[in-house]
Amino acid sequence: MSRFERLSHVIWHCQYHIVWVPKYRYRVLTGAVAQDVYSGIQIYSQRLKCRVIELNVQPDHVHLLISVPPKQSISDLMGNLKGRTAIRVFKQFPYLKKRPYWGNHFWAKGYCVDTVGLDAEMIRRYVKYQEKLEKQQEKFDF
Repeated sequence: MSRFERLSHVIWHCQYHIVWVPKYRYRVLTGAVAQDVYSGIQIYSQRLKCRVIELNVQPDHVHLLISVPPKQSISDLMGNLKGRTAIRVFKQFPYLKKRPYWGNHFWAKGYCVDTVGLDAEMIRRYVKYQEKLEKQQEKFDF
């Protein structure tokens, strides 16, 4: 099985490691709340045609390794995931709205995202020596 996925006019491998936290980094992602966040992320990711590779919900943050189609922007993905899971959590656990300073915001602003792919040094070497390799191959083609 190839690590690449296909759409009608593109083959792609776009994976991201994303981390985000609840507001004030409260340690509320435990028990049923954590399970609800976990299942919400799975559901909403699938609806956006993204594939969750790894998901880990810690008491004060979420780690997500996800494969995202190239037509999907990360900011739109995170807006959907954070917004929809917040609505879902507040509906299931209304007592969370009563936390001090909480208001209608479950997640803190922002997130951390990093691309996952080939080793950067390997890519650098490939780009640097690509012309040299192509010239060597041309010699053998004749």
